Amino acid sequence: MTAGDDGFDVVTGAFSYSGAAIASELQAAGRRVRTITGHPDRAPKAPKAPAGTGIEVRPLDFADPAALAESLRGARTLYNTYWVRFAHGQVDHPVAVARSRALFLAAAEAGVQRIVHVSITHPSADSPYPYFRGKAAVEQALRDMGISHAVLRPAILFGGNGVLINNIAWLLRRLPVFAVGGTGEYRIRPIHVDDLAWLCVRAGNSATTETIDAVGPERPAFIDLVRTIKDAVGSRSQIVRVPGALIPPAARLLGVALRDTLLTADEYQGMADGLADTDGPATGETALSRWIIDHKDTLGRGYANELTRHFR
Repeated sequence: MTAGDDGFDVVTGAFSYSGAAIASELQAAGRRVRTITGHPDRAPKAPKAPAGTGIEVRPLDFADPAALAESLRGARTLYNTYWVRFAHGQVDHPVAVARSRALFLAAAEAGVQRIVHVSITHPSADSPYPYFRGKAAVEQALRDMGISHAVLRPAILFGGNGVLINNIAWLLRRLPVFAVGGTGEYRIRPIHVDDLAWLCVRAGNSATTETIDAVGPERPAFIDLVRTIKDAVGSRSQIVRVPGALIPPAARLLGVALRDTLLTADEYQGMADGLADTDGPATGETALSRWIIDHKDTLGRGYANELTRHFR
């Protein structure tokens, strides 16, 4: 498969975070892009891409499988970023698994040649955490389809309008004390969203069925990451270690004040259990520490509200 192939590619959520980066990478490679999205209102009025490469928009309607298949018909590759970070309203992780399976079935019905799916590090059907169990179930559903595919497994994303690193900086700029659960020595393996997009497009241009850990070159302990951000933004906040059990209720209280879900108990515990880290080689090139320094003047100036982005 090459960029000169006929047809187009479909990206779920091309006006969101990782989906937008993938769509941009595809357009840079000369591919035509269609998005299926639950937020068609986010389509830019005047696409920044060159003339003729604007993104075609179709609704992501899981209740209409026929329309979903029709939106995918003629596509060469489906780049799937659909998921839910946490349960909200009528949508939880089992619902997201069922919806993902419906999307893959629609892709098969439409004759899509290849699927590139964004998953998570350490998915497991035996995980105590619904997020990781759900991700494992989606990967299994994809394998069961028998379609040529690639699975990308990032841990934590940064860059662009990402949430986690920005909001740590936002809190450090405003709070007198920043609490880190437990020892804080659990490591994370972040990748820049543009590096993830490049890996996805490269995987889309391959015919190999493969699973790739999408991870960057650095593996900082979480407490060291917080110190790096603190120093970069000139924060005077005191970083203190507290029992891990205190982090989820503290995050809930902050979330109430911010009208957001700042951090779930499963997200904290999964990170503390080492599920945001891997031992394998780096597949992304951008160093988080350098990126933080390069963006120190703007990092954390505004709060990134997850609920506003996806549900309001």
